[in-house]
Amino acid sequence: MRLDGFISHATGASRREAQRYIKEGRVAVDGEISRDAAIKVDNRKVTLDDQHIVLPSPVYLMLHKPAGYLCANTDGQHPTVLDLISTQQHPTEPLQIVGRLDLDTTGLLLLTTDGSWNHRITAPNSRCTKVYCAELAEPITADAIATLKNGVMLHSETKPTLPCQIFSSSPRQVTITLQEGRYHQVKRMFAAVGNRVVSLHRAQIGELKIDPQLSPGEFRHLTPEEVISACP
Repeated sequence: MRLDGFISHATGASRREAQRYIKEGRVAVDGEISRDAAIKVDNRKVTLDDQHIVLPSPVYLMLHKPAGYLCANTDGQHPTVLDLISTQQHPTEPLQIVGRLDLDTTGLLLLTTDGSWNHRITAPNSRCTKVYCAELAEPITADAIATLKNGVMLHSETKPTLPCQIFSSSPRQVTITLQEGRYHQVKRMFAAVGNRVVSLHRAQIGELKIDPQLSPGEFRHLTPEEVISACP
């Protein structure tokens, strides 16, 4: 990481302010004053005005996403999930949304400042499982369940979906476990077998289940064990 970027992330100063601190000789790297904003400072000691500064610890949040909120940083028409995070608990480094849920989909949503962790969960080859509970417009048939388990071809795609697990708790209530995350995948899968999703709720990512104590719109920090369990 560049020196000016390190100072910005560690202190909350803007990149321009960090460059000014460096130019004024207020910054030292390993005990030596540095006026080079571009030098790499990974694993090196940085001080500002003789005070040792460090990057903030990564932030990992679990949010119970309500319907009507968009998984985006900003939007001109709808409130976003970031609007649910109080400014007092917003970290210096901007939060990243780990994957996406549709506007009307509810349930487990993760947010973080750790880009590597985000990538490990969302990368196409990660095979990190996601569990969804869906309410259907029509009763699900045994043939449809068998088709979905084996993989279906989605409209405008060239490869079928990966095999999945699916369980029906009632004729219109199903739980489906996926190892991939294509665009609107659950809704498109049921459309491919002639059905329609009325409501959709994500209950689990990896081994991490949504906290039943969280009401829609509420969030909390993950424990170290939960950070690991999200994509073991």
